[in-house]
This record gives sequence, C-alpha cells and structure tokens, in this order.
Amino acid sequence: MLLKRYTGNLLLLILLFLLLAFFFLGDVIIPKAIDFSGYPMLHSVLVVFLGLFLESIPFLFLGAIASSFIQLFISEEIIQRMIPKRPLTAIFAAIVAALIIPVCECAIIPVVRRLIQKGVPVHAGVVLLVTAPILNVIVFGSTYYAFQNNPAILYGRIIVCVLTAIIAGLFIHIFSTKDVVKEDKVELVQGHKHDIQSSKWTSFIDHTSQEFFMVGRYFIIGALFASVFQVFMDRSVMADIGQAPIKGTALMMGIAFVLSLCSSADAFVAASFSHSFLPGSILGFLVFGPMLDLKNVLIMMSCFKRSFVVTYVLLIFAVVFSLCLIAGGLISKGGF
Repeated sequence: MLLKRYTGNLLLLILLFLLLAFFFLGDVIIPKAIDFSGYPMLHSVLVVFLGLFLESIPFLFLGAIASSFIQLFISEEIIQRMIPKRPLTAIFAAIVAALIIPVCECAIIPVVRRLIQKGVPVHAGVVLLVTAPILNVIVFGSTYYAFQNNPAILYGRIIVCVLTAIIAGLFIHIFSTKDVVKEDKVELVQGHKHDIQSSKWTSFIDHTSQEFFMVGRYFIIGALFASVFQVFMDRSVMADIGQAPIKGTALMMGIAFVLSLCSSADAFVAASFSHSFLPGSILGFLVFGPMLDLKNVLIMMSCFKRSFVVTYVLLIFAVVFSLCLIAGGLISKGGF
C-alpha cells in the first residue's frame, strides 16, 4: 500500500513536469520528436488527441482536488445539514449548487461520487452531473458569443438542461437504489487521525494522486476514440439528414457523444453545423454532449456501478432527445 502511494505521487509529479514542458516547449519539441508528415491522418489524430488531452487535464486535476477536499475536510454531518429533506427541494438546491461548482463534465463525476458517499442523495447527485457542465458563466459566455445571431439557442440550452435535471432527478429518486457507488479499489489514508496537521495534507496529496490516475486512465481511452472519430468522420453524410428533426437530433447527439468536447468550447463546433442542421438538433449537440460523452461514460464506469450507469445513459438520452424535439419546434415557430 505504501509503495502504491509513493508510486502514484511520483507519477503525478512526472505528469506535472510533462504538462509544463508541453506548455512552454511543445511547439518546438513535438514537431521534431514526432514526424508524421508521411501519415497525415495519423498526424491529425495526434493533434486532436493532444488538444482534448491538454484542454481537459486541468479540469481532471480540479475534480480530483475537489473530491479529495470533500473526502478529508468535510464531514458527513456538515453535508447532512446542507441537504434539504424534501426531494424536490433537494433537486433545486443541487441546481443552484451547480452554478458555483467550477468543474466540467469530466471533473464533476468523482466529485459527485464523493458527495454521494458522504450522504448526498443519489437524485441530487444526478442533478449535479447533469447541470454542472452547462450552468456556469464560461459556458453561458461561449454559447452567447457563438450564437449571437440566434440567442434562442442559448436560452434553449439553459432551459432544456434545467428541465432534464428535474425530470432525471425525480426519476432517479423514485426508481433508483441508494447503492450506486463502486467501492474504492485503493485504500485511502483516512482511518488514522494524527495530531500533526501536515499528516492530513499528506493524505490529501495521496488521495488526489490516486483519484486522478483512476479517472485519468479512462479519460485517455475515451479521448483517443474521440480523436479517431473526429478525423475520419464524413460530414457530407450528415448534411443529407440534417433537415430531418428526428434523424438530425439523434445524429447530432451521437456526434456530441463521440467527439467528447469540453462544454466551454463546444458551442463553436455546434455553430459550424448550424447551416446544415435544425435548431433542435443543435440543442441536442449542446445539451447532450456535456451530460454524456464517450470519455465521461468510461469515467462513470470507474466510479459507479454498471446498472446505474446504464440507467443514467438511457434516461438522459430519452429525456434530452424528447425535450430537444419540442424545443426545436418552439424555436422554429418563434417560441423562444
């Protein structure tokens, strides 16, 4: 156990060093070290993968840090006092909490897992999973900027997100069990209470490194698949069905799932499809992608039991798909 802990910390330091090297020297070192000039498609896959990786890694760190802080410094008693007793009130409290939680769709998963372990109801955790990647100032700003000529997309994204959270939260409250979190495979240092404050911070670093590498390995697999799909995707096929509401919405949700874009930047990608797809389909891309994509489903599988993940995926797809079809019709008629 001690060896695992020190190994995790060492890997964390190495990764931090590599990230700094990428940041300051990447444009000089990478082209010389890796020459894919004879393989343009492979080069494109690498570029897209590095973009996803470097874009998301800081948020994965943030999620691991937040999860560790909750685990070590916030007691079950504090969380229990903060949770409203009534299910509907708890859902709206979670929506408000999503406005102030500074994490993306990848980072929120370990945070929610830790909150549920601390006593937060599962349905409130689901609301956080749904809303946190969308209901924040950065996403508001990027969506507004990308759709300045069509503000209904911004309003629709927020409204569909909130409605999805309420419906999904109520469904999980009625039908789901409380036992949804996987047990930690790694024993975390928390059973011994020391008088020296530094020991708690040592545990914090240990916990953060273990949490980060547990989530990170699933993220890398998902990002690699997403990179391959982005490079080999044929956009001409999509244009043929872009004007069909049902097929177009399903296709854009599928694209959002596989592309696995960060919610702070996905609006600009969605805007590039706006001439080929209807508003409801664009909303499907903007709402479904942050809630569910290839990499965060893999991360969810590492944090939650398979039955819960399957239920969550099917539920979110059905709710978002239905609401986006309705919203698209309203936008087309000038309802937003």
